[in-house]
Order: sequence, then structure tokens, then C-alpha cells
Amino acid sequence: MTGLKQKVLLFKDKLRTTMKTFLIALFSITYLSIFGQEVYDFDLEYDGNEILSADYTIGSFVLNWNSNAGQLTVTHTDDENKILWQTIEGKGFVGAAIGEADIEDNRGSFIVEDHKISVFTSQSIESMTTNGDTLLICGQVSNDSLSAEYCLQWYEVSNDQLSFRLEIENPINRAYLTYQMDDAIGIFGFGAQCSHFNHKGNRVPVLVQEQGVGRGDVDNVLVDLALGSAQGNDYTAYISVPQYITSNSNGLFLENYEISNFDFTHQDIAQIELYGHSMRGRIINGDSPVKILEEYTSYSGRMKKLPDWVIEGAIIGMQGGTSKLYNIWNQLQMEETPLAAFWIQDWVGQRTSLVGKQLWWNWELDNNRYPEYDLLLDSLTNNDIQLMGYINPFLVNVYQQKPYRRNQFQEGNDFGYLVKRENGFPYLIPNTSFSSAIIDLSNPETRIWIKDIIKDEIIARGFKGWMADFGEALPFDAVLNDEDPATYHNAYAEDWASINKEAVTELDLEDEIVFFSRSGYTKSSGESTLFWLGDQLVDWGENDGIKSAVTGLLSSGMSGFSYMHTDIGGYTSFNVGIGPVITRSKELLERWTQMNAFTVVFRTHEGLGPTANYQIYEDETSIAHFAKWAKVFNAWFFYRKQLVEEAANTGIPVVRPPFLHYPDDPNVWDLTYQQFMLGDQFMIAPVTEEGATSTAIYLPSGDWINLWTGEELNSNGQTYSIDDLADRPAVFYVKGSTVAAEFIQNMVDAGVYE
Repeated sequence: MTGLKQKVLLFKDKLRTTMKTFLIALFSITYLSIFGQEVYDFDLEYDGNEILSADYTIGSFVLNWNSNAGQLTVTHTDDENKILWQTIEGKGFVGAAIGEADIEDNRGSFIVEDHKISVFTSQSIESMTTNGDTLLICGQVSNDSLSAEYCLQWYEVSNDQLSFRLEIENPINRAYLTYQMDDAIGIFGFGAQCSHFNHKGNRVPVLVQEQGVGRGDVDNVLVDLALGSAQGNDYTAYISVPQYITSNSNGLFLENYEISNFDFTHQDIAQIELYGHSMRGRIINGDSPVKILEEYTSYSGRMKKLPDWVIEGAIIGMQGGTSKLYNIWNQLQMEETPLAAFWIQDWVGQRTSLVGKQLWWNWELDNNRYPEYDLLLDSLTNNDIQLMGYINPFLVNVYQQKPYRRNQFQEGNDFGYLVKRENGFPYLIPNTSFSSAIIDLSNPETRIWIKDIIKDEIIARGFKGWMADFGEALPFDAVLNDEDPATYHNAYAEDWASINKEAVTELDLEDEIVFFSRSGYTKSSGESTLFWLGDQLVDWGENDGIKSAVTGLLSSGMSGFSYMHTDIGGYTSFNVGIGPVITRSKELLERWTQMNAFTVVFRTHEGLGPTANYQIYEDETSIAHFAKWAKVFNAWFFYRKQLVEEAANTGIPVVRPPFLHYPDDPNVWDLTYQQFMLGDQFMIAPVTEEGATSTAIYLPSGDWINLWTGEELNSNGQTYSIDDLADRPAVFYVKGSTVAAEFIQNMVDAGVYE
């Protein structure tokens, strides 16, 4: 094929993609995510004379079959009165269907419409057999015209993990597991969910994708038209995991990578739907949510201990080149700001798009933007300040667009390292006003190639960390080297993290380098070194603003993402001539700064439109405010180190929902953005309402001390209104805390505590 012909075909492919995106945006005014709407009611048939009541002991677990009730119950030998899992009396617990999914992709946001061709409404049990180590339940699922055989296998993985394997023969491609769920409990987990903490009463789709812009917080017809499905909804999430922990200390997760749905909308009923015929999962036993989380992370992977430098001071996110960095550094030095690093995401160069300032996705240093880079690196290093960069799994063709040494898009295309369409050409994914190719991580040679780019272009440049962005946009109609995109889509985020990790470990730098990810699935926590919540709107919203950031911190911790942080001030803004103008205000930036001073990493972001958004370096007062809270952050560094080590050993997060330590208090189950804990010592309620100088905080039973005033509150489980918060969040600590005493003394020494 001639070069000209290839360019023409690539242009046509790009045009088709652009038109498709435009039509989706035009006609998809609201986000649709039709993963199936109903909980299916399956009949149960069995011969009580043949399937007799019995207790089956499988390791430390007891599975009781009650033939009279038609009910299977799972308990543990440690406490046989506690039910870990139970089917609904007289109802089928295995179900099946044949479905056909239409999945529309809009820049990493997905519209899923699942059409059920046939639902198998009856389950029969024909045999229950055991060899002592395994219980096998087999039978058929059927409807009026079709039937298929199934087997549900149970076996112990560890003392506190019971595995289940449901296999249904073809042509089944939808598998269901239905069971009892106490209506009076709370359900937590499912990854970084930014709208809900307690999922009881909701249907939770598990699909890694763009979080969305606004997610219902922005009500504007022009935004609807411009974004379409990219708006997202209250369950679109960068990190989506098929796992939960209940308030009565039960846990369950799937090992599958296909799309799944967890339905808790019906009283006393839970139903899992899997887009496949083989459902694999585990039930977890434990005496507390902390123990359940610890057991779960033994499977999903725990995050490695962070190096001290990344949690000791502020990480300044900025763009603009060498001279701007020196200027801001000088201003921060004048206020004696504790600094950990400068994060220069525009090290590759910057482009102007329809939505603001974006990067050139060709992973090499832009010497014009950062002249005398080596001198800059030496200057920072000599002051114990690190440099951090940016990379993602996309590539743009820089031919005839900017100076370059390597056109990595062309390299990837020539060697077959790019995800393809059915026509054999690169799958170009629109991103605002440009399109990019996504690298094919299912190809082992691609993995080596991109790892070498990370080693040669990032690590060899002296970067001690970087944002490993994206990972959620693999299309379902893509052609891959060696995977089915239907099962590889969710796994892509894990692989993107693992490649970054391998590049670091292969150079024996895992104790020095930190990269942070935004997308993830079940095992991402064991692959990435740090996470952030992604792109929040620069406003006060509950679904995509500062409030949603708190909810995301809490929910992610319940799924093993122990080191989660947010962009100080948020990221996404609107200032492009259509729709509402949403830009970062001074007040919002200050409130976000105060809040993040009590999280694991203290990192700023200039946002999508740096010149339109208020910045920490806007003026002298903004620099002084930021420096103060960087010193507050630094003052509890000693405790943060303890919490990071605890997280590495147990999987327990640094920022914690009160539920983890007060699971028997139903008042904390539905707390979302209102408050969070640091370890088990501090309760923090950030001010997240515009113009507010007070906030409410719920204090579980016990004696609590106001960090700022010393006032003692003897709570019986009450909500208090806290005033005098014009320039700080509400912070309380457990009476008698030696950690709090040291924290206060460190703030006194730093001159930020009166």
C-alpha cells in the first residue's frame, strides 16, 4: 500500500469516527446505561427424595441444604450462627439468558443496551455431590423451549475464602446468581464510586470507563448536546470493581473481567448478572469490615509502601516551561513551603484544543518548552525536590505538526503495536479536537516497546514519578493481538498499571519512583503505586465536584485502593463559549486545599484551562494560604508514614470511612461527602458548601476534642454544628491521642497553630 493511499484511508477513518462522535453527542442527550433493568425471578425444581437435606463441610465452611425449604445456606465453623450467604427459600439461585449487547463508545464513555433474546426462567437441581473438598451442584436451566446444563462448584481457597464456580453450557452468555440480602444492612465497595458510599437500594454496573463530566451536576442543554454520553451518571467510574463488604461483615467478589451488574434494588434480594457463561467468585468470612478488607486485599493485591519524599511535602502541578517553574518555586520558597516535587505534565509540549490546554501525546522531552532541562533537574535535586512527568497509553501522529525526534505513533503503526479496527487500520479515538491511537497491551512486543519508552524517555530523564493517565477507553469493537475486547476491556487498566510497574522494578527503582493511576479494576491495587480520583469538575457539586471527591476517597478505600488522592481544586472547567461558564474560584481552591491537607498526597493541578482557573500562585495571599496548609500537611507526616505502612501490610486505607471503625453504628453507613477519618485518630468534616463558615459533623460515641479550639465533646452518637470555620475544616481527634499531641506541637513549631 502506498503512503498516499494509507493517508487517504486514515483520513476517511478519522472522518467516520468524528461524524460518529458528533451523532452520538447530538442524539444522546442523556446518558443511557441499560444493563438490563429487572431482577429475574427463577423457579426452583428438585426431587426432595433424591436431594436430601444435608450439611456439607468444605474446609472451614459449612454448606447446608434444606430440602424442605429449598434453601442453601453458607456458614463458617468459627460462628455457625452467622450466615455468610443464603439463597431465597424455594426460589432458583442459578439463572441464565441469551443476550446481545449493543455498546456505543464515546471517547471512553459507553452506552450499553442489552437485548435479552431468551431468559431461562427455571432452575432444576439434579445432583449434589461432594468429595470432602468440593461440593458440586448440577442441573439444568430452562424455559418453555430451551434448556442448558449447569454446575455450581464450591471449594475452600483459604480458611476465610470460599470459592464458587458457576459454569453454564453454550449458547448461554448471561449468567445469574440470586441470593438473600438483609434489607437492614449497608453495602460498600465497587471501586472509586463518587456519588454513593452505601449501595443498598441501587443497581451497580461494573464497567471501567470515563467518569463523565458533570454527572448530573450541570443542567444545561448546550452541555447535553456537546457531551452526550460523556456526561456520565452516578455510577460511571474510572475504577469499577465487582466487590463489596456489608455492614454485618460479609464480603463477596467476582474474579471475572466481563461486564457485570449487582442489583440491590429489591427488598431482601440480591442478584448478580454476568455478561458471560462462567461466573467465578469468592465469599469472604470475617468478624469485622477491617478483617474482610484485609482478606480481600490478600487476593486483589496491596499497595506497596510509598517512599517518604512523595508524602512529606506538596507536589506542585504546573505547566509553562523552565522560567515559569523557577518563578513559582521562588514564590513558594519565600513562604518556606514544604515541597516534595514539581509535576510538569507538559514536559512533552502543549497544544491548544477546543476545551483548553492539552498535551502532545508523543512521549519525549520538548526542549523548546523546557530549555536547560538538566540544569533545572540538578537545581531541584540539590534542594531535595523531585520532578514528575506524565504519560498515557495513547499516541498522536506528530508528523508535520511539531518538531520531533521520534514519531512514536508511526513506530507503533509500523510494528503493529496499535489497537486496530476491523479494516486493519489504527483505531483512532476522538479526544476533544484531535484523535489518537491506543496501544495494544495484549501484544507482548507492545509491552516491551512501551516499557522501553518509559525507561528511556521518562526514567532516564531523571523523573521520580509520573501520572500514568487513562486506561479505560479500549473500545469493545476493537481488534486486538491476542484478546477478546469484551473480556480485556476491564483488564486493560490493570495491564497499563502493571507495565509502568515493570518498567520501574526492572530498573530496581521501586523504592524511589511513584506513578499514579486513575483507572483500575480488581487487581490494580497491587499493580499501581498511587491513585487519584480523576477529573472532578471545578465546582461544589455532589456528583462531580468537591463533594464527590470525598465520596470517592471513602468508597475506593473499601475496595483496597489504600492510597487515593484528588487534584487540589479539581480539573474540568467550562469556558469555551457555549453552555455555562464554570471555572475555579479562589474560595473553592482554598477549601479543596484545606481538605487535601488531610489526605495521603498533597498535589495541585492547574486544571483544564489554567488561565481561566484560580491558581495557588495567583497572588501573594494565595501563595501564603497554600504554604500554610502545606505546613499543616507536613506536620502529621510522622503519622502518615505509620498509616502508609499499615496500608501496605493490611490493605486498610489511609483516608477511611467512619464505617470501618464504627460498623455497628448505622448513622455512619450513609455518610458520603460529609466527613472522613485519618486512621482511627481523627475525624474531619471539610467545608464543601460555597460561602459557608460552618458545617455539621457526626461524632460516634466517645470523647472527642476539637483540634483547633481544644473543646471537648462527650458524644453519645450525635451530630454537631461546628462554627468558626472561615479558613479551616472541622477536625476532631479521640481524647487522649498522643498522635494528636505530636501533630499540634509540630504545627506550633511551624507557626500554623494558635
